[in-house]
Amino acid sequence: MTREGGGVLELLERIGSVVVPIAVALYAVLYIGIEQMYAVFGVNPQQVGVDQSVLLGRMTSTLVLLLLVAMPLLGVVVGVGWLIDKMTGGAASRLVRKLRERPWIAAALAALWCGATYWGVLRLFGDPDLFAMVVIAVGLGVLAFLIPFRLLRRKPIGRAGTKVIVGGMTGVGLGFLLILGLVEGAVDVQNSGQANELLNAVGFQDQWAVIKSAEDDKPLYDGRWMMLLGESDGTYVLYDCDKLETLRRPMETTNLGQIQLDPEREKGFTCGSLAQQDTP
Repeated sequence: MTREGGGVLELLERIGSVVVPIAVALYAVLYIGIEQMYAVFGVNPQQVGVDQSVLLGRMTSTLVLLLLVAMPLLGVVVGVGWLIDKMTGGAASRLVRKLRERPWIAAALAALWCGATYWGVLRLFGDPDLFAMVVIAVGLGVLAFLIPFRLLRRKPIGRAGTKVIVGGMTGVGLGFLLILGLVEGAVDVQNSGQANELLNAVGFQDQWAVIKSAEDDKPLYDGRWMMLLGESDGTYVLYDCDKLETLRRPMETTNLGQIQLDPEREKGFTCGSLAQQDTP
């Protein structure tokens, strides 16, 4: 019983030692994705009032939901691993232990995984096919990571460092895939006027309003709906879906009327109707 309990606790400890670096690296890369997302509209996060603290505050509910999903999944992974080990009479755990004791095998697996994490970076700058990605992953793994990981396997502190590096590289790789998704989502908003679930998850405000003059409360811009990207330094940053333009207006001369969140769009709706009319 003690050996089984120790095994489960050891497994949880190993999972935690990998998950934490993944989460830290993923959050670190996330702000780069937010910058790229708002760059589609010609602004930066600071101009719409989004800094690290605001981003974390907007994502609190999303982080709670992820935690609620991750905990049962973690329990299922541990349970399945225990079940497989029991069904094989302990052979599965012995096989894993033997692989971990072979420094070249463990280093090679970690190196290939780190090489594969560059897929997100490559997707951001191009669209490599599967064969090219495999070649790049193997090449990077062998040339850049294999020997360092093999040397780190000599001491316990080096093996712990390998876990941190692999976890961090995994988080960075996932982060660049997230950046790609955020940029594509922002382009969809620019064209369709509607945000997807990924943008909502990172705190993007799909908020629309009719802009009015503060002097007489009369609608401006022909009463068209404008997306409120954010506000900072006494200025509203607005996106005109009809003209495909990003505008800035002083808050002191602007009233917001008829505010809507996540408005429903009719099928086939696209932005740029007035922009096409203005094109000679």
